[in-house]
Amino acid sequence: MDKTNHSLTGLALQKFKKNFWSVLSFVFIVILLFISIFAYVLAPDKTVNANWGDLSIHSKSPGFTVTMLTIPSKEDEGSISDYFIGKHTASEKIPILKYSVTKDSLTYYEYTDESSFAVAKTIPLSVFGKDVKAEKVGDEFVKEQKFILGTDSQGRDLLSRLIVGSRVSIAIGFVAVFISLVVGIFFGAIAGYYGGKVDAFVMWLVNIIWSIPTLLLVIAITLALGKGFWQVFVAVGLTMWVEVARVVRGQVMSLKQTQFVTAARALGYKNSRIIFNHILPNSMAPVIVISAANFASAILVESGLSFLGLGAQPPVPSWGGMIKDHYNYIILGKPYLAMAPGIAMLLLVLAFMMVGNALRDALDVKSE
Repeated sequence: MDKTNHSLTGLALQKFKKNFWSVLSFVFIVILLFISIFAYVLAPDKTVNANWGDLSIHSKSPGFTVTMLTIPSKEDEGSISDYFIGKHTASEKIPILKYSVTKDSLTYYEYTDESSFAVAKTIPLSVFGKDVKAEKVGDEFVKEQKFILGTDSQGRDLLSRLIVGSRVSIAIGFVAVFISLVVGIFFGAIAGYYGGKVDAFVMWLVNIIWSIPTLLLVIAITLALGKGFWQVFVAVGLTMWVEVARVVRGQVMSLKQTQFVTAARALGYKNSRIIFNHILPNSMAPVIVISAANFASAILVESGLSFLGLGAQPPVPSWGGMIKDHYNYIILGKPYLAMAPGIAMLLLVLAFMMVGNALRDALDVKSE
């Protein structure tokens, strides 16, 4: 029995490896998962939610470079948690045009598109620390900063927001799929195994939820639970279990008539053991395929909610929220502000759909 399972698994794995696009999609998903976990390590802006910004440098084009004056914070002490949740107390950064240093003070001109309107400000050198020498200030605290993807409408680094925002899309996929699997497998298993009134009730419930548009149902659940990060995850998950339930029900109904289930009943095994130890492990192939599709659907639903203002709330960055904040820039000559998160979302959803299609073909043993 073990050898057969191993050979079927190996056969499916070989078929999956032969599909170039599915392997490429899987690698892309793994890389994005790594990026989302270590977002604050990779993002140029390491503040919480990559929320540092300055309106003087808002909506700048990709590759924009500015001279940045950094005033260190007295509480700016790094810790391991900063690599996962960002820095709560970060140094103050000021975009400047030029500066000059005297023995005990530093004079700078704040950045502005019209240099003639630049305002000069003077600060004492003591703000940089007691032991800082005047000739060292320029080298240590004034540096060029480049924004690879430019800045958004609030002057925040678009690349950092994009990287940190990947966490929401990845997390919503995992949490929503997990909830849909737990609820869907439970209801589908009992409906398919017991049949009769239990099956009728579960299918009645499934048909009711199925008849309500997904986005409207998610909005209703979100409004009932309240706006927030985790409320959206639960709401999306509770709308996707019906597909899992229908698939599991069909699998259980066909497998409960097989000889190994009849033998398990003859041996006196409990129904719960037969369902969860014998039937469900043999019906997971289509569930895995539908989970990949649900992952992609969850990302799109969350993005739609964020676009409507019901998803992750500011200042938490999300790709849908970034599109909402900048979609009007498409006709204002700076479409990249909305296209960057849109393309990222498109690639992630496409990757999961490609993996799902490849898994469907790989797990289809009848084709061999």
